[in-house]
Amino acid sequence: MEYLEQAKLFLVTKGADVGLALIKAGLVAFIGWQIIKFLSNTFRKIMEKKDVDPSLRVFLGSLVHNLLLILLVLSVLSTLGIEITSFIAILGAAGLAIGLALQGSLANFAGGILILILKPFKVGDVIEAQGVIASVSEIQIFHTVLKSFDNKTIIIPNGPLYNNIIINYSTEPARKVQWVFG
Repeated sequence: MEYLEQAKLFLVTKGADVGLALIKAGLVAFIGWQIIKFLSNTFRKIMEKKDVDPSLRVFLGSLVHNLLLILLVLSVLSTLGIEITSFIAILGAAGLAIGLALQGSLANFAGGILILILKPFKVGDVIEAQGVIASVSEIQIFHTVLKSFDNKTIIIPNGPLYNNIIINYSTEPARKVQWVFG
């Protein structure tokens, strides 16, 4: 019985404030969701118009969408009156720990993004990198798959690949060949 009295007292004294906060949070969530859909579609159309690589397009589109969703959740929580500074600090510390743990993978990831954006080579090009001469068959986010001329599959992580010398034999239509006779 005592719980019912406390609940009744709470609803009488603070019910209107809680209801108003829930309505505000619902409006923020609805309007924010509409804005996220609009911005995600606009970002996708811009990348299609700029002819960004399809695998990079999907990755960047989902990255932008998820970041906007995180901002929306934080905004809704803030509207409800929940303190989010400690939550952001925890997210920052977790991000730092994950970043340090995945340092090598993040280097490969960053190399893959740079390769897909700057395009030092494309699928079908013959390149020389990491002591290997082969044709590029796939460019993925974390590694590049090459096919050698003796039909071997070579997988090179994108971090070291992008950070070292890449010789692309396919960019120019003609090459100079020098023969020296003794």
